[in-house]
Amino acid sequence: MGPENQSSVSEFLLLGLPMRPGQQRGFFTLFLGMYLTTVLGNLLIILLIRLDSRLHTPMYFFLSHLAFSDISLSSVTVPKMLTNMQTWQQSIPYVGCIAQLCFFIHFGCLDNFLLAVMAYDRYVAICHPLHYTTIMREGLCVLLVAGSWIMSCAHALVHTLLLIRLSFCADSTISHFFCDLTALLKLSCSDISLNELVIFTEGGMLLFLPLCIVLGSYIRIGTIILRVPSTERLFKAFSTCGSHLLVVSLYYGTLGSVYIFSSSWDSKDIIASVMYTVVTPMLNPFIYSLRNRDIKQALEMCVNRLTSLSGNH
Repeated sequence: MGPENQSSVSEFLLLGLPMRPGQQRGFFTLFLGMYLTTVLGNLLIILLIRLDSRLHTPMYFFLSHLAFSDISLSSVTVPKMLTNMQTWQQSIPYVGCIAQLCFFIHFGCLDNFLLAVMAYDRYVAICHPLHYTTIMREGLCVLLVAGSWIMSCAHALVHTLLLIRLSFCADSTISHFFCDLTALLKLSCSDISLNELVIFTEGGMLLFLPLCIVLGSYIRIGTIILRVPSTERLFKAFSTCGSHLLVVSLYYGTLGSVYIFSSSWDSKDIIASVMYTVVTPMLNPFIYSLRNRDIKQALEMCVNRLTSLSGNH
C-alpha cells in the first residue's frame, strides 16, 4: 500500500449518534442534563463522604473513588459529543483521539477494579464481621485502591502504545461518538494481530479476573446466608449489598453487550455504549443514595447545617 494512504491522518471524523438533523437540539439538551447530573451527583457523594466522619469507612472510601472515576469516564466522552452536536464539527485531532482513548480505557478499567474491591469489602463485612476492622484496615484499603489505579493506568498505556505504532488508511471516519479502540483498529491499514492478541489475553484477563472476584464474593455471601436462613439476615445482606449488586449488573450488562456479545458496530451497540458511558455513571449516585441510610443521614445533616448558617445570616 502506498504511503499516501497510510499514517498521514491528522484527524478523525466522529459520526456521532444515529439521529436525524431535527433531533439534534433535543439530544443535546438531554445529554447535557444527564452529564450535569452525573458530575453534580457524584461530586455530592464525594463531598458527603469527606464531610461526614461516620462515612469514613472502607466501603465509602471505595465509593468515593468510584464516584470520581464515574465523573472522569463521562467527562472523557460526553463534552466532546456535546460540542460536536452544537457546532456540527465532527472532527477530532489525532492526538486528541488517542488521548481520549487512553483515558477512556483507564477509567473504564478502574471502574472494573473498584467494583471488585467493593465486592470483596462486602464479603468481609458479611462473612467475617468480627474481623472486619482487622482485615479491612486503612493500609489495605489504600493498597487496593492504589493497585487499581496503577493496573488501570498500565492497561491503558499498553493498548495506547500498541495503537500509535499502527498506520491508518485514508478513510478516517469513526462510526461512533468517541474514539473507541475497536472502531480505531478497523481503520488501520497495518497488521493488528498483536493488538487483537493483547486484547483477548491481557484485556480479557483484566476484565474477567475482577468479575470472578465479584461473582465469588457474592456466591460466598449467598452460601453463608442460606446456611442459616432468616428474614433478618436476608434483609441485612440485601441492604448491605443491594446497591452494589445493581451497579455491578448495570456495568457488566452494558459492557458485555458492547464488547462481548456484539460482532459489529451498529445503532444498538452505540446505544449500549451510551448506557455504559453516560447512563450508568449518572445512575450510580441515585442508586447509592436512595438505598443507603448513611448517605441520606449525611445529606440531611449537610442540609441542616446550610439552613442554620443561612438562618444566622
